[in-house]
Amino acid sequence: MIKMPINEIIDKIKGKTNLSIEEINKMIDEKMQALAGYISKEGAAHIIANKLGVKLFEEISGKLQIKNILAGMRNVETVGKVQRVFNINEFDTGDHKGKVGSFIIADETGSVRVTAWHAMTEHLKKFKEGDVVKIKSGYAKENNNRVEIHLNDNSQVIVNPEGESVGEVKTFTSNKKKIVDLQDGDQNIELLGTIVQVYDPRFYEICPQCSKRSKFTEGNYMCPTHGSVQPNYGYLVNLHLDDGSETIRVTCFRNQALKLLEIDENKMLMYKDDPNAFIDEKNKLLGTISKFIGRAKKNDMFDRLEFNASLVFTNVNLDKEIKDLDKEIEKLQ
Repeated sequence: MIKMPINEIIDKIKGKTNLSIEEINKMIDEKMQALAGYISKEGAAHIIANKLGVKLFEEISGKLQIKNILAGMRNVETVGKVQRVFNINEFDTGDHKGKVGSFIIADETGSVRVTAWHAMTEHLKKFKEGDVVKIKSGYAKENNNRVEIHLNDNSQVIVNPEGESVGEVKTFTSNKKKIVDLQDGDQNIELLGTIVQVYDPRFYEICPQCSKRSKFTEGNYMCPTHGSVQPNYGYLVNLHLDDGSETIRVTCFRNQALKLLEIDENKMLMYKDDPNAFIDEKNKLLGTISKFIGRAKKNDMFDRLEFNASLVFTNVNLDKEIKDLDKEIEKLQ
């Protein structure tokens, strides 16, 4: 199912009915209570919209602005200006070989990460930052509460397409900070440091349709949207990063955990049944200098700041990072 944020659903219902936001929220809450908690607020809002005859996705077709791309969409078409191009990584698990790479595009409404798999990674060699690219037949997924576009063999990437242009873009920016200077709620923060500790992966059950957490209830795994399911597994890897000013616990969810370890999902799931096999992966990471972009959040249970990574960079060009840091220092002088 296409995942539209709850506030957008409510706005669409309000815009096409005479109901107030308070009345809509009351109807959603009543529907959630009637279904005894076996539905999310978004799922209940979808039901209310359908009963009221409100078509949530009737305006979404053809080429989309980036702000209108929602998790779950197929055949996504959009145009954006390239903001950053990341490294192409190769992986070989014994059973599977492949490549994965990514880049960030932006238009007047926002920015989005585009992940290319296997043969599609060749496109990353054909453009540079500032080029306009048109994406066709991509599919949108949610990763760490952000929407990403993924490209497979059916997708197309057209560089500087004729007749397409992008105005002033909302650029993707990150702010460099030392760990000691982090504050609760800081977003798009860039940390550079040495990995000093890595923990075993943690696995959890998720719905195979929407990737939400599935809880074991009365002999079945239950998704709040799709009911009883045969779950897939999500996963995360925690580590400690030291940048000379302080250390912090960094959490890498799913795709970012795979990028951190430079493996694919099949190999990751092997560690669920054989945790001892993860020792080699730990040893590879210990002492390596890596960069993480994400947000700081206070863990109230342990009364400490932690960092959730939305982007991971393991192949850091240290010389370039030092030069960039020198430039930042010059600006402050």
